[in-house]
Amino acid sequence: MFKKSFSQACFKVALLAVVLIYVSAFHVQAKQITPNVKLMKWTVGDTVREALVYIPTTAKSKVSPVIFIFHGHGGTMENMFRNRGFEKLWPEAIVVCPQGLNTPGQLTDPQGKLPGWQKAPGDMNDRDLLFFDAMLKTLRNDYRVDNNRIYATGHSNGGGFTYLLWATRGDVFAAFAPSAAVGGRVVNLLKPKPAMHIMGTKDPLVKPEWQNAMCKRILKIDGCSSEGQPYAQYATLYPSSTQTPVVLYVHPGGHTYPTEANQVVINFFKSITKP
Repeated sequence: MFKKSFSQACFKVALLAVVLIYVSAFHVQAKQITPNVKLMKWTVGDTVREALVYIPTTAKSKVSPVIFIFHGHGGTMENMFRNRGFEKLWPEAIVVCPQGLNTPGQLTDPQGKLPGWQKAPGDMNDRDLLFFDAMLKTLRNDYRVDNNRIYATGHSNGGGFTYLLWATRGDVFAAFAPSAAVGGRVVNLLKPKPAMHIMGTKDPLVKPEWQNAMCKRILKIDGCSSEGQPYAQYATLYPSSTQTPVVLYVHPGGHTYPTEANQVVINFFKSITKP
């Protein structure tokens, strides 16, 4: 009996040691992969909000572009940061991946058990617009933000929030890149701005016909030519008479964001500076 208990105890100690070694190795690896990424927190009203933020080593000495990336309904800041990898594609830019709060969805999750973003001005007391304001204020206070190169992109519900930022905070930004989304109730508030819209021709959630209508509206708002030019695989550039070009990235997939679009988004953002 004693031998059996002793053996079991030894096994548990050995197992715990293996787990601790694995966890320690994981944390060391994570730090090596993303040494300049930190979790930042803000108190907005009575709610603590969070974002994963990549800070270039030169952010205090040189002006730095800023990219905000908004996850879809049910998404997380961690997945968004990992899947976009913008800090690798533009290491000189500050990259911000905020975390949404539980939000009733329009197409799924009507009970609001999953995180997301407000959909219109005044919705949820503007909790997410105020969160954006707080994030940008901190970055401007702590780092040398290039106010002519601030960008936003987001997927699905996050793409809808990107359109909301365009409608309500448009003067702050140089360009936008929503994906798998439409502008909804804020379309009439949009003013000319460089934009890239990403959509899948087989999207079962945000219907392609809805997004096609949105794209036509963007082209009209931005005074774009009816004739596009090849920009990248799946992407067409439409020049603008108001210097607010539009890129339409139309891929053959569904609602899932194509990772191949990451470089195209970054190339587009790099080409745009606010006048």
